Formats: sequence, C-alpha cells, structure tokens
Amino acid sequence: MMLRPVASRVCARARGPPCLPASLSPCQVIHWNSPKKLRVKNKHVEFFRNLYLTFLEYDGNLLRRELFGCPSEADVNSENLQKQLSELDEDDLCYEFRRERFTVHRTHLYFLHYEYEPVSDNTDVTLVAQLSMDRLQMLEAICKHWEGPISLALYLSDAEAQQFLRYAQGSEVLMSRHNVAYHIVYKEGQFYPVNLLRNVAMKHVGTPYMFLSDIDFLPMYGLYEYLRKSVIQLDLANTKKAMIVPAFETLRYRLSFPKSKAELLSMLDMGTLFTFRYHVWTKGHAPTNFAKWRTATTPYRVEWEADFEPYVVVRRDCPEYDRRFVGFGWNKVAHIMELDAQEYEFIVLPNAYMIHMPHAPSFDITKFRSNKQYRICLKTLKEEFQQDMSRRYGFAALKYLTAENNS
Repeated sequence: MMLRPVASRVCARARGPPCLPASLSPCQVIHWNSPKKLRVKNKHVEFFRNLYLTFLEYDGNLLRRELFGCPSEADVNSENLQKQLSELDEDDLCYEFRRERFTVHRTHLYFLHYEYEPVSDNTDVTLVAQLSMDRLQMLEAICKHWEGPISLALYLSDAEAQQFLRYAQGSEVLMSRHNVAYHIVYKEGQFYPVNLLRNVAMKHVGTPYMFLSDIDFLPMYGLYEYLRKSVIQLDLANTKKAMIVPAFETLRYRLSFPKSKAELLSMLDMGTLFTFRYHVWTKGHAPTNFAKWRTATTPYRVEWEADFEPYVVVRRDCPEYDRRFVGFGWNKVAHIMELDAQEYEFIVLPNAYMIHMPHAPSFDITKFRSNKQYRICLKTLKEEFQQDMSRRYGFAALKYLTAENNS
C-alpha cells in the first residue's frame, strides 16, 4: 500500500484551521507532535483529537486481516498454525475449545512505564496475576498490600485499553508505582484465555521467584518481605519446592483486613472469614490442612491430592500453564498436577495468608453452570490432559488417573 508524504502539521498554538497549499491537497496524513494535543482548546484541534481517539479505540484485530491485492510473504509460523487448525475436526462439539489454544492474540507488553531492578540478594518475588476490565478496581488495593514487583496480564479490547489508560493515569496509587508491569492481551475469540494470560505475565517476570496469585485476592500486609525470608529458609534456589500461601475468603465487601495471624484466626472463629471455597469446592484447598495451620509455627509439607489448587511461590523456571484450559475449570488444578509430576514438594507457610474478596460471578463460571456442553468439553479436555501426562511422565502419572476415578 502506498501513502503520500505527511501533508500537514498541526500546531498547538494555531488559531485558524490547518489550511494546505493546493499542491498538497488532498490531505491523507496529519502529523501532530505537540505533547499538549489532548489538552488544547481549539475547534479545529478538537476535530483531529476526536479522530485520533477514534483510531485508538478501533478494533485492531480488523487491521490484522490480509487485504485483497496486498499479498504478503509466507510466514513459517503462520503456515504451521494454519496446518494445526486444519487438522481439527470442525464437526467436533468441542471444536471451539480446541481452536482457542491456537489463537494468536495481539499483545502489548509494558503498556505503561515500568522500571525495576530486582534486589541484589536473589530473594526477590514478583506477584503474578491476570484480569479483565471487571476486576480493575482490585489494582489499587493489591498495590497497597504488596510493595514488591507485580506482573499483570490484562485481557482487554482496544477501547477498554484506552479506558484502562485513563483509569491508571487518574490514580495516584498506580502512577506512583513503577514496579508494576501491565501487559495487554487483546480480546479475540469467545473464551477467556486464562492460562495464556498467566503465561504472558509469568514470561515477563524479572525476579528469581514468582507468587502465582489471582487478581481477586489481597495478600496479607508484609507478605512480600515474609516470602523473601522464606525463600532463604527453605532454600528454594537449590530445591524443587512450591511454597503454599493459605487462602481464605470473606463474603463481606467491606472488611477490616486482619493484620496478624492471631487476628485472622479470631475472625475465622467469629465467622467473618472462612477457608477458601469451603462451602462449594472443599477439595481445592483441603490438602493445605487448615487445622494444622492454625497452630503451626514452622513450615510443613503436604501431599498432592486430586483437584488440589493452592496459590504457590515457585522459581521462575517452573512449568507454564496448559493453554487448552480456557474460561472456568481446571486451569490451576492442571498446573499443580504438573508441578507434582515434576516432583515439586508442597510446603505450607505457617505465617502467610491471602484473602479472597467478594465479587459478582464471572461470565465464564455462569456459562459452566448453565451450559451442559461446556461441562462435557471440560471433562473431555481433562481426560486428554491426563493422557498427555501419562505419555510424558510414564508410570508416575498413573496416580492422577487413579485419584480422579476415586474422587
């Protein structure tokens, strides 16, 4: 495609319209280099500003399509991707689920300014999480609870990315933090690619260790420093360990956050707090052994059990999440199973905790609950994952099939 040279420059001090010499008409490109372009008050500037903002919110996925008459050079990765897609059976009732893992999402790394040098003692820990627009309100609270580096993957449309930019620029808390990396993964497809998002956030961690969390949890005050000390105590640098941060939840939107383990235990006894998902999915965190945690003063080891999905601190070189799991269901369970297959030890930290804050159900969990085919496909993906585990880890992986059948 051919474009004419820049045809006009818009000056912030200009009072009249940006008129062009006849020889340059018609105008195709406006060069506007003023840093004040979003604040100037001028009727002509207003027109071009709106044009500029409109393009920012334009669906960038449309610009990825190859235009007719504009052939591009063959791309090996693209050809391999098309080959993999062509091998899928479009009549398969789970076709859309299978197709999702091959979707190549546009990604804007370090959407906002990021500047951080890990501490020199090799104990630094980055909090890793992912979110969509409906969890944006959690960002300030997490920043207040966790002073260390954070790596976030945000699943947004182009328009939502601009809304997020305005939100962040208007927040003193977020603008004061330069150790939070925001990576935008642009929306495409019908599923929330939760494990892709986690992998994007993990891939761009610059510290030796990662705290694999979720955006709707608030870590206890001081957890960052406590984890750094635990890294040394448990020799994470030279051993395969996953340190478990016990998870709790509140059903109250306004919570007086406990400042100590003693205060948390008191709130548990009063019914202000509960162990996470105790009333709907006990198996997910039961192996943490909360009864033992209440009186524990030293770290203790627990064994993997079916459907275990704790929140863990691991070395940066841990396995990625499996992309086949999208939306709701088994996305963390599969990852913990992989850690166990690779012989990670699960160690519960006696003085660490995190609390899940209440929110409206996500769109994906609503689909899981209301759509029978969704549940059937999730079950199919689980079985295929377990078969893959058997191929990769052999005899040691048989216990996962046995545990699933007994659960």
